[in-house]
Amino acid sequence: MAKGKPVEAEVSARRAKLIRLRREGVRYDDPRILDLGYSDSGAARKDVIRALERNRNEEAAEVSIYRQQENERLDSLLEAVWDKATTPSPVFNKEREVVAEEIDLKAVDTVLRLMDRRAKLNGLDMPQRTELSGPDGGAVPFGTGSLDELNALIGFAGQNTPTKAIVEPKDTSGDTDG
Repeated sequence: MAKGKPVEAEVSARRAKLIRLRREGVRYDDPRILDLGYSDSGAARKDVIRALERNRNEEAAEVSIYRQQENERLDSLLEAVWDKATTPSPVFNKEREVVAEEIDLKAVDTVLRLMDRRAKLNGLDMPQRTELSGPDGGAVPFGTGSLDELNALIGFAGQNTPTKAIVEPKDTSGDTDG
């Protein structure tokens, strides 16, 4: 297909101009965008989405290649220390007699670090669960409070010592007691 490359270059140049105009805040229905050759604002909008998708796909492909290379490097390193970490070696006394067999704990530590790195690289670890607690380790009180009350709560969260102050939500029922 002799037409493929020139047409692709033309589309790429048009998309670059379109994205440049959009970065400047130009609306899709502006004549400057329509003059690029789009039939209407919807076609220009779709082309921006195509450009973003194409970029995302290229980025994902590069990330995939990088991850594969890193996994291959980790494989090589793991292979180099695996036997030391899993096969007991003889332990000699002063007379050069075998008195025991042990695995190399430094090699075991290296294997564990390599495995941890692989888990992080490939997203194998479960996300860490975190919890936000309020005063005295209880629930964080929510309500319709003032800015001063919110700042007080933020202050409580930063303290290491327990505090007894709890902000009660304001009564919004409309009842007045006098």
